Amino acid sequence: MNPKLLELATRHGALKARIDEQRRQLTRHAEPLEAALAKGDSVLKGVDWLKHHPAAIGIAVAVAVIARPKRAWRWARRSFFLWRGWQAIKSSLSGAR
Repeated sequence: MNPKLLELATRHGALKARIDEQRRQLTRHAEPLEAALAKGDSVLKGVDWLKHHPAAIGIAVAVAVIARPKRAWRWARRSFFLWRGWQAIKSSLSGAR
């Protein structure tokens, strides 16, 4: 066999082994992220549920207003400012692309 081809085949095998080892290391290092990503998925499922059940939100707001109107107003203002901040962040991130 041609010595040049033999050298290329050897280098190719060594590179493939190195890539396999790097993939294994990446898998080991990414394991702690799985729990955090799973929590993110559960939050998104909750948000999705709220989108499909707006009556539940209305009932919760009505109960809060009837029970404690001052507290409900305070939380409504906080929620509004939080929502506005989120919209600003979202628009700035989408505009940056």
